[in-house]
Amino acid sequence: MGDSGFEVDALVKRFGGTTAVDGVNLSAPRGHVLGLLGPNGAGKTTVVRVLATLLRPDAGQVRVAGIDVRRDPARVRRRIALSGQHTSVDDELTGRSNLVMLGELLDLRQHEARRRAGELLSRFGLDDAADRLVATYSGGMRRRLDLAASLVGQPEVVFLDEPSAGLDPGKREELWRSIRELARAGVTVLLTTQYLEEADALADDIAVIDHGRVIASGTPVDLKRETGGHTIVLRPADVGDLDPAAAIVAGVAGREPDRSASHELVVPVAGDAEFFEITAQLRHHGIDVSELAFRLPSLDEVFLALTGTRTTDVKDAA
Repeated sequence: MGDSGFEVDALVKRFGGTTAVDGVNLSAPRGHVLGLLGPNGAGKTTVVRVLATLLRPDAGQVRVAGIDVRRDPARVRRRIALSGQHTSVDDELTGRSNLVMLGELLDLRQHEARRRAGELLSRFGLDDAADRLVATYSGGMRRRLDLAASLVGQPEVVFLDEPSAGLDPGKREELWRSIRELARAGVTVLLTTQYLEEADALADDIAVIDHGRVIASGTPVDLKRETGGHTIVLRPADVGDLDPAAAIVAGVAGREPDRSASHELVVPVAGDAEFFEITAQLRHHGIDVSELAFRLPSLDEVFLALTGTRTTDVKDAA
């Protein structure tokens, strides 16, 4: 993979008699976001900790920014940043002071540390709050500052372990914009998350891990297609056409559609052929529609189909 991104080949990690990670293969090139999903205890955080040199692998090869994590962990640490579920910034300092202090700890001269802090505060939309105590920041601002802090050393690869845990949807969107900016700047991101919409919105590729093994991988669209479960949603423009429209749908799909209180007809189908046939028959019978959609399954439905676990149950700790 050259000297950027990361690559995991047949990774194994054991804790006593328990194999937490069993032959995992993952990779992401420069500037890509890889979403790592899995139910509670699947092994996601263990993979992140190995990549971040916090755990030694028992078998397999792991390279980050072109460097073997087992042979030269110190060099790897100079190329990476890790942001966990809880912010690591100091509440009793200002946002600017936090970043300047980190820069000086990384051996930047004071004027360089201040310049770097200013760049990051601007990038993450924190200029106006730069000289306020972090104790006054909202949750979303703290997460953005924490992400900025992880970038003081200009890492090539960033590991984000549940970065938006505990944030409300509006604050999550602020954080997502920051993560997209990282990728646009050429930083490779490994993202673990319990929010399927987060992976759908951010990840170029997704790997689903269960019982320490990758059970599916690909782009979000690829995973939705492979899992199947297409759905047709139809709402006639005239409620009086509901029964004849339902008859057409049932005849093509081979089963009666579900009916919602808002006069929607919903039916699962195997593929797009049924959608085009239903469209043609509706036109032939002169039935106008106010809504007609052919939907891939949601990523949440894909996750459930692959792991048997609903995302509302996912609170990973392993």
